[in-house]
Amino acid sequence: MGARGGSRNEEPGEGGVDEAVAFIAEQVGALRKLAERHKLDVLHYLLGMTKLEADEHLRLRSKRKLS
Repeated sequence: MGARGGSRNEEPGEGGVDEAVAFIAEQVGALRKLAERHKLDVLHYLLGMTKLEADEHLRLRSKRKLS
């Protein structure tokens, strides 16, 4: 932990983990569409897996917050 008391080297103005994962999921979704449009099959697949992982992370975090 730094002098700011934040965790994981958060910069001032940055959101937390959930906001970061949501942003990543959104951006990866857009990149995945781009890869599909240009028939970049391996990138399309890998970005899809990344999106699934981000979505699963958000789902599990929200599930934990509800309990």
